[in-house]
Amino acid sequence: MKVLITGGYGFIGSHIADRFHKEGHDVVIIDNLSTGKREHVTFKHKNYQLSIDDPKCEEVYRSNKFDIVVHMAAQVSVTDSILHPARDAEANVSGLINMLNLSRSFNVSKFIYASSAAVYGVQQHMPIKEDAECSPLSPYGMSKLVGERYAGKWTEWYGLDTLGFRFSNVYGPRQSVIGEGGVITTFLNRALAGQDIVIHGDGSQTRDFIYVEDVADVIYRASLSQVTGVYNVSTGTECSVKELVDYVQELQPVKNITYGSSRIGDIDRSVLSNERVQNDLDWAPLYSIAEGLQRTFSYFQREQAAAESAATKVQRASSGLRAYKSLLKQVQPFGENLLAFGLTAWLTLNGDIGVGTAIDVKFFYITIMGILYGNKQAIVAVMLSIGLYIFERLEEGNEFISLLYIPDFFFQIAIYLFIGLVVGYSIERKNNQIEQQQVKIAELEDKYEFLNGVYHDVREVKEELQLRILNAGDSYGKIYSITKELESLEPEKVFTATVNVVKSIMSAPFVCIYTVNRDASYLRLVASSGTSGAATANSLKVSDHAYISTVIHDRQMFINKQLIDNAPLMCAPIYDKGTVSAVVMIDGLPFEKFSLYHQNLFKTTVDLVTSALSKSFAYIQATEDRRYIEGTPLLRDEVFQEIVASKRLAFKEHHTPYLILRSSGDHVDHIRETSRAIAAMLRETDYIGRHADGHVLVLLSGTSREDVESVMERFARRGISLTLVEEDQ
Repeated sequence: MKVLITGGYGFIGSHIADRFHKEGHDVVIIDNLSTGKREHVTFKHKNYQLSIDDPKCEEVYRSNKFDIVVHMAAQVSVTDSILHPARDAEANVSGLINMLNLSRSFNVSKFIYASSAAVYGVQQHMPIKEDAECSPLSPYGMSKLVGERYAGKWTEWYGLDTLGFRFSNVYGPRQSVIGEGGVITTFLNRALAGQDIVIHGDGSQTRDFIYVEDVADVIYRASLSQVTGVYNVSTGTECSVKELVDYVQELQPVKNITYGSSRIGDIDRSVLSNERVQNDLDWAPLYSIAEGLQRTFSYFQREQAAAESAATKVQRASSGLRAYKSLLKQVQPFGENLLAFGLTAWLTLNGDIGVGTAIDVKFFYITIMGILYGNKQAIVAVMLSIGLYIFERLEEGNEFISLLYIPDFFFQIAIYLFIGLVVGYSIERKNNQIEQQQVKIAELEDKYEFLNGVYHDVREVKEELQLRILNAGDSYGKIYSITKELESLEPEKVFTATVNVVKSIMSAPFVCIYTVNRDASYLRLVASSGTSGAATANSLKVSDHAYISTVIHDRQMFINKQLIDNAPLMCAPIYDKGTVSAVVMIDGLPFEKFSLYHQNLFKTTVDLVTSALSKSFAYIQATEDRRYIEGTPLLRDEVFQEIVASKRLAFKEHHTPYLILRSSGDHVDHIRETSRAIAAMLRETDYIGRHADGHVLVLLSGTSREDVESVMERFARRGISLTLVEEDQ
């Protein structure tokens, strides 16, 4: 299963990513890293640094084909939503709508998103249930409530399965101090730093704190369910801020506790009912507040110790380097300008190329400074050149006042100014154009890198699929040939082929198939691949095995997660016309294959078998008058021989036992009466045929040589004498 997690580098999102990865699923993350950190997710995965409202998200969907989307990206600060409501709505509403639209367009199976207890506002009745009237007190709560309405409409209008969770106050490792749940992080960090803890209000206000791994667990369970709508996720337990401080003090002594004014948007009490999510998803929180705080405290202890050892060195080195680079960047143009001016002054005063000569080097100096550095340094060069020009005139014996009366004095200064302004402005304008072009080039390069990354992702997936196909050529051939076997219209052949199908696809050493009798009280073995532990039973009484009752009466696949003795690892029903007609069991799987993936694979395989058996049952019913000798329960010779051949093949391949008995002492003229008497004593999986000499043949499925004497005695009590013709040896 391929899962997209938006905000996957964030506090909750990274824990959800870890959970899906541990369960063997492919994880893709979209995160703009505004609050998340890449180091939160350490396993190999695909990632895209994007905002959730970025148009590039469409390319991500197009190239990945997601099964599940878990939308965790959001603005989570109540205070920030009050200060910047438009920014809050853009993140929590516009971004959600974009993800909903893309999930609908690209056929995502399920869309799970984060809501909040903030939608409820102030409530009188505790714990708060999902049907309580919502009256949010902040723009954050409003945006979350609006998001729920949008998700509900996408389900109603477009059929997209959406599931929202109203989280109570989530806490745990990797959490920042932003958001309501951040109070625990704030308290723990301040306690570790030896700082005062500040309580907003009198400390009697309560919250429902839930550990982040419990949240990740409920989201993972939800991804495998058919549940939709909106649910609370909480512990259902109130904890006051004062009680929280007491828990913290048990972990780390607190220097001092001070009380401040209540924050805008805070409520006095909050505890959510989790009864509905417990019933519908079979989920319950594992961690108490004490256990969760202990795990969180240990995490922050490790983080603080590592940060303190590295931060000091890095900060000193980086701050000094930054200051040096900043100063160098500011001083360098002036330094080079002064150096060029010094050369210009030396050439002017000592090289006879100053005023009154054919070449005035100051023109070149101003022009070069303007070209190199633009308008600012060009003006500095003009001022220095004017100063040098005045100095030249004074050296010639002119008085400063007399310079004002020289006609070409102002003309020369005007030329310097003109050259400086024209060159400086032209270069400045050109530089601005170049910067704009560089910005456009950077944007195009960014887009190219993004699309190139998508292209390589697609190529990687394609090459991986090709490699799998090449390496699995034999498996595909086997599945194809077995599927051809399932096309038979004879149930016995289908049963035998089913064992091959399940054994090959599941790599299960032990596979057996039982048929269900008319009143669903017994199971009869019709095919097996061997024995598991004790010998595979020929018949099973339904009432003696709870897991069989679950499969037959509740019509649910049984997974032996508790590893119950004398029960298979997996068991699934086969249907015919809406009723359970047979049961497939597998056992002996390696531990690493006892996973959700193999459970789904088993269900798919059984569905394939069910389809094949339905066709054969329908064929038998349609041709029943041609299968039996008219007026008798005797199968026609060719039909009986075909079934016998199937039994022989099943024994040859899987050692599935069977017996063939022949009636003796009856006259051919009374064969009808004999066959009816025998048929009344047989099971649904047994058959009656006719011997070449005209006597009745009885085929007993799943019956071994050890049972033959008891079988003959049972028939003898009814006046029917049978002899063994063929057995499982």
